[in-house]
Amino acid sequence: MENCIFCKIVDGKIESEKIYETASIISFLDINPKAPGHSLVIPKEHVEILTELEDELACEIFKVTKRVEEMLKESLDADAFTIGINDGKAAGQEIPHLHINVLPRFMGNGGKPIHSVVKNPPKEEVPKIAEKIRKTSISP
Repeated sequence: MENCIFCKIVDGKIESEKIYETASIISFLDINPKAPGHSLVIPKEHVEILTELEDELACEIFKVTKRVEEMLKESLDADAFTIGINDGKAAGQEIPHLHINVLPRFMGNGGKPIHSVVKNPPKEEVPKIAEKIRKTSISP
């Protein structure tokens, strides 16, 4: 996509601190890191959200995410990681190109669990919601 900052990084039009790359996936340090080593893992192909990603590429992007986490663990001695995807504008996705955030976590860093991100408890009972989900046309 012509105006996508991540596509420009993939094409080499914008510099980045690349840390890992395959034929179809690239990982680089976030320009506005929330922690030392905060990295992004993106497909080189422009897709906006996870459901647009082909299954084979979905497997590869998570393999690369795992590798990046291993690299950050070894190099930065991180205690843990938060892995996150803001999948769509309503989820806080600021750049409309799928990206996985890999955030190294350290004891005492003041970070909170991912459950602290959203506070929107359902109005329906959990079993009723599960029933709706199972009835979808794409359910296994």
